[in-house]
Amino acid sequence: MRSIIRHFCFACALLGGVLLSAGAAEQLGREVVAFEISFPKEKGYQRVVFGLYDDAAPATVENFKKLAKKGYYRGMRFHRVFPNSLVQTGDPRSRHGQTELSGTGGPGYTVPAEIRLPHKQGAIAMARLPDGINPAKASNGGQFYVALEPMPKLDGQYTVFGEVLEGMEVLKKISDVRTNSNDFPLEKIIIRRVKLMPRPVQEAP
Repeated sequence: MRSIIRHFCFACALLGGVLLSAGAAEQLGREVVAFEISFPKEKGYQRVVFGLYDDAAPATVENFKKLAKKGYYRGMRFHRVFPNSLVQTGDPRSRHGQTELSGTGGPGYTVPAEIRLPHKQGAIAMARLPDGINPAKASNGGQFYVALEPMPKLDGQYTVFGEVLEGMEVLKKISDVRTNSNDFPLEKIIIRRVKLMPRPVQEAP
């Protein structure tokens, strides 16, 4: 894998805070966020649904919902992918394709760190700038990534605020597309629509 550190500003040391164990079950909130994603030369869209950890990362979830409701992510592309490992989106500059500034954009503000949960498979976390210029580990206001496999080396460094409930196969498909030297997908994969909806409640057997 090409250097994830270069693109995600991963620090080497773990944060000295408290993390839930990898086996701990975190409570999902009442709403989910559905992304409708289009691929070139394919009709319609493919759906990915995120559950959100309202209690573990309340400020991050509130911000994510706000951006989803206002259409912030609509038209964006996935601007960093690593095969079967990780995908990242949320940079408004990605709408214009690959540029020297890809991966540096956002809504113009940061969100305080809420680093509590581990990077299990399907974890959704916020990107951020490196510790050298961001010692508080504040999150980018809009960019996020999805761990397509367990990534314990990232625990204690980034705010995990949700998990994939539906569409892991779609995200893995995105991660496998051809990229340029900056890990930017050559295919124009676009977020067409984002909407909030109530989380389906499973009935007890």
